[in-house]
Amino acid sequence: MPFTAVIEYCKNTGLYVGYVPDFPGAHSQGKTLDELNRNLKEVLEMLLEDGEPYLDTEFVGTQQIVTS
Repeated sequence: MPFTAVIEYCKNTGLYVGYVPDFPGAHSQGKTLDELNRNLKEVLEMLLEDGEPYLDTEFVGTQQIVTS
C-alpha cells in the first residue's frame, strides 16, 4: 500500500526528516534519503500491524503563507 511522505532537509542537524500525513505521528529521520525511506517504511509497517487507523487523503499541493 503506497503512502505519501513529506520530506525536508534540516541544515541544523544535517538530517532528512519525513512524516506521513495519512498517519498522524508517523515520522522519522535519517542521514540519507535511503535511510529515511527505510525508517519510514518500518514505522508504517508497525502502525499497520498494530491496526492503527489512517486517513485517506490525497496530496493537493503546497502553498506559501506570508505573515507580517
